[in-house]
Order: sequence, then structure tokens, then C-alpha cells
Amino acid sequence: MPAAPARVLTVAGSDSGGGAGIQADLKTMLALGVHGMSVLTAVTAQNSLGVHGVWDLPEAAVRAQFHAVVGDIGVAAVKTGMLSSAALTETVAGLLAALDGRVPVVVDPVGISKHGDALLAEEAVETVRTRLLPLATVATPNLDEVTQLTGRTVHDEAGMRAAADAVLAHGPRWVLVKGGHLADSRSAEAVDLLTDGAAEHWYRAPRLDNRHTHGTGCTLASAIACHLALGRDVPDAVGRAKTYVTGAIAAGFPLGAGTGPVDHGWRTR
Repeated sequence: MPAAPARVLTVAGSDSGGGAGIQADLKTMLALGVHGMSVLTAVTAQNSLGVHGVWDLPEAAVRAQFHAVVGDIGVAAVKTGMLSSAALTETVAGLLAALDGRVPVVVDPVGISKHGDALLAEEAVETVRTRLLPLATVATPNLDEVTQLTGRTVHDEAGMRAAADAVLAHGPRWVLVKGGHLADSRSAEAVDLLTDGAAEHWYRAPRLDNRHTHGTGCTLASAIACHLALGRDVPDAVGRAKTYVTGAIAAGFPLGAGTGPVDHGWRTR
């Protein structure tokens, strides 16, 4: 009988269009050879044009899903995504705080969708700062989320360093500031910065001419969680995840009338 694969849990919202959220997380986990499990926090009506509705799940339902999975199957890494409200964020933080401290937690502080739709209530931002970020092995904010969390606007790589320090002040062990939206016209690269305040790692990849990038943030955070579950250290996990996401972006395809998704199965095509 084959051995069970590493188990990775995503705690996030559903994307009915299949490009981001729980759906992107589970596709990533399958592609990277781990067993994906899910705790659903919210349901969205979403397609290639945007988010058309959001319905939070009851806190009791979130707790029940988490305890059912962790209590029976166990978990080697956790990734959090869309948590929507302050109450759900508080609930998830309490669940994560009770985990074995050796289980890595990747926090993707999802605040705004690819289309600019709010996915985190304004009153929940402080809960993310004070309750969720201190539990993170790695936090993975994009530049918009950096602004939401710290008030800092990032224009260049020096600004990414300052932003990372500002996020680290809220307690995560590592911060990955994603510079994909960096408005530095001198660079033809998509640049991300990983730091724990002492070590600094820069990850660079070609800036690809493909607008079909829905789900990149969810996919990257999930890929990091997968590699951590497989026993890799944080810098190695981030580097491997960056390589996977770059390939998925290159293979992103048109779907619907708006922004299509990245291709999670690009390695099998």
C-alpha cells in the first residue's frame, strides 16, 4: 500500500469561477503532489469579470470543518486566504493558535480581488494585524495588501524593504512582499522580496505579457505551503513556488469575457 502524501489544509473562500480561492488552492496542491483539504470560510459569486456577491459561512461551520479535518487526518501545513470578516478572522486565528507550533502556517492576507473588489471587511484589517499575522510562518501580501496593512505605498525595491519591515513588526516569522504590481518601468522582471528581518532573498522572473493572471496570489501561497509540508525550508519553498507560479502565469488562458486564470496544470500539458 502506498504511503499517504503530505497533507495541506487551505482555509479560504470559494471562487465559483474556479480560478482563485479554494479551487485554485486545491488544484495547486494536486499539481505539487500533496493531499489538499479545505475549510470553507465564504462563498462568492465570481467570474472572469469580478465578484458579484459574498456570503460568509457561520463561525460554527468553520470550526466544525477545521476540527473534523485536523482531528482525524492531521495536517502538515496550513494556508489561509479570504477570511472576509473580523469574526471569521478571529475564529480562524483561534483555531490556528491551538495547532502544534511546528505546523507551518502561510497567511495570504487577501484584501482585494484581482478586479478590485473588497474581500476583507475594513474592520477585519486590525484583526489580521493583531491576531493572524503573529501566527504566520510566512505572510504573503501583495503591494495593495501591504498598503492596507501598514499604510505604506510601495514604488520601488527600496520601498519593498521598508514595507517588509513594517509587516514584520506585526509578528510573522517571514514576510514575502510580492512586487508583481511594482510600477518601476526600469524593470522587465516580476520581483518578490522574502525576509525575516535578518536574511534577505530576492526572487526574480520575467514579467510576462499575459493578462490572464487570476488566482496568482492564492496559487503562490498554496505552493509555498505545499513545499513547507514536504519539508523544505522557507527560502527554498518560496523559490520553488515562484518557479511554479511563473509557469502557471505563462500558460494562463482566456476564459469568459474578462481576466482568465493561470494554468495550475501547466506541467502536464
